[in-house]
Order: sequence, then C-alpha cells, then structure tokens
Amino acid sequence: MIVRMLAAGGAAAALLGSSFTGLDTGAGSGWTTPPPPDKIVIDVATVNGSGCPAGTAAIAVSPDSTAFTVTYSDYTAQVGLGSKPTDFRKNCQLNLRVHVPQGFTYAIASADYRGFAHLEKGAVGIQKANYYFQGSPQTSSLSHQFTGRLDDSWQVTDTVPVAALVWAPCGETRNFNINTELRVNAGTSDPARTTSFMTMDSTDGSIRTTYHLAWEYCP
Repeated sequence: MIVRMLAAGGAAAALLGSSFTGLDTGAGSGWTTPPPPDKIVIDVATVNGSGCPAGTAAIAVSPDSTAFTVTYSDYTAQVGLGSKPTDFRKNCQLNLRVHVPQGFTYAIASADYRGFAHLEKGAVGIQKANYYFQGSPQTSSLSHQFTGRLDDSWQVTDTVPVAALVWAPCGETRNFNINTELRVNAGTSDPARTTSFMTMDSTDGSIRTTYHLAWEYCP
C-alpha cells in the first residue's frame, strides 16, 4: 500500500492505495470502454472551504481505477439554537490533478453522496455539487433538497447522461474541480428554540462520497 500525504495552500489530504470492495463500476450506465490497465494517480492540489478545514478530507482511489472516495470529518451546516450566522452554509472545493495513462481520457459519470440530517419541521436542507475542468466553459451542476421533519441518514446520486459527460481534454493536463455545498434554512421552524443541521462527514469512516469514472480512448 502506498500512502502519500500532500499539502498545498495550507490544506492536506491523504491519497491511499487501499482495498475497496463492492464498488459500482458503471455497468449499464451507457459507457463501455474499460478502464486503463495502468493505475491512475490522483494528486490533491488544494482542498479549500469551510466544510473541509485542513486535514479533514481524505481521498482513496479504487484498485480498478473506476472510482475514488472522499471522506470528510468536519463538514456540517446548521441553523438555529447555538449556531453562528455563517454556519447555515458550508462548502468544499477539491482541486485534483488526475494522472491518466497515455491514450485515455476520463469524465465523472456519477457521484454518490452520503451523510446525516436532522431537520426540524419546516426546515430545508440542500446538497449541491458542481464539476468542471480548469479553463473549460463546460460545467455540470446538480442539487438535491430535503425537507423536515427529518432525522436520518441520507444518500443521493448524481448521474450524468452519457451525452452530457464533460471529458478531460486529450493530451492536456488540467486540474479537475469538484465544488460541493451543504445549506440549511430554518424555513418555518423556530430557530430560536430548535437546531437543524446536515452533515457530509465522518468520524468513523462510515460516511463517504464516491465518484465513479467513465473512460474513453483518445483519438
């Protein structure tokens, strides 16, 4: 197992060559190109945002190069009793440098997000993600809304249609950006007496975000 600690801009993340089981490789999702025979390497250029303070986001690449997982340990948005005015919105931007074997390009085909939400009756929580390559006008943005009363784990999947996949430019090295956001609004709940929150975090490694890759041959 190779473990590489990377730090940039005061942020640090771990790149782990760990063992994964049961990962969805995208079968039936519309792409047929197999992953490259050589392993990909993902370097974390920067990790910035109120939802991922330095050292609180870890990234692991699956052995078959079809997915990578991000685990957070301090990603919580909340509103109401005991909350600061800025706590209602948290975000995290991952700036990744993906090294792929020659002759291949990749795109983010789907993403699975997991967390926990405690929303009082009338409160609203939103999870949002934006994907784009550095210097590219093409972006993909998806969001999901949750309404209270809710006190349970949550899971959503962003799926990008094959025709809408944003591919990395062949023969060029461009960083890939993933900007996620959690937002909680009190709505009709009473923020003076109750607290609503939404997390995308983990202290025990059980809550993770998984990104599934699609591969294509370069011309």
